[in-house]
Amino acid sequence: MDNSFLHSKRLLLVDDEQELLKMVTDILKDAGFETILTAVSVKDAVLTAKNENPDLIVLDVMLPDGDGFALMQQLRTFTNVPIIFLTAKDEATDKLSGLGLGADDYISKPFMPQELVLRIYAVLRRTYKEDSPLLVLDGCTIDFSRAEVHKDGEIISLTAKEHTLLETLARNAGKIVTVDALCEALWGDNPFGYENSLNAHVRRVREKIETDPSKPVSLITIKGLGYKLIARK
Repeated sequence: MDNSFLHSKRLLLVDDEQELLKMVTDILKDAGFETILTAVSVKDAVLTAKNENPDLIVLDVMLPDGDGFALMQQLRTFTNVPIIFLTAKDEATDKLSGLGLGADDYISKPFMPQELVLRIYAVLRRTYKEDSPLLVLDGCTIDFSRAEVHKDGEIISLTAKEHTLLETLARNAGKIVTVDALCEALWGDNPFGYENSLNAHVRRVREKIETDPSKPVSLITIKGLGYKLIARK
């Protein structure tokens, strides 16, 4: 698969281990990425994200002046770029905490260099498409190429997970997509246990695409089965 169109995307790595930052930077440069930004603390990460506008952030959970979960919440106040957690922690509660906040992936240390590169490519491909059509819904238009919702004159950014969710539903517009199928599209081949996270993503998507999220007309729940996206003809 040709990933060259992604190499211009700006990546921000946040970790307090200088050796790891250098190693990951070298790995990504070898893969072809042109701009690798780094930060070693919560404060540095916030400033860099605001000033440099990265297209994807790789974020460690444990930082000297705070934790990655709190940092992600700060970042989400001004950016919706995809976030991947990279951490030595591998406990289920930590993983679910990150995913529940809307993180796009979670990689545990130690990791294989190629795994990291492939995960970054996968998240970037889901977020930044070369050519994707516009999808017109009741009250809004979704631009998959920019991961944006255009509603009432406002442009609303989609996270990578929200983009994948909507794209999966859009490929099956008018048809029921099961909970299991959506979880697999968002989290891979072992989707068990992600239903609550899926519900949280559906809720956030409805807030972005529906005129009245409490009475959805575009993203419909089919009780006991899954969800259906209704596109305008």
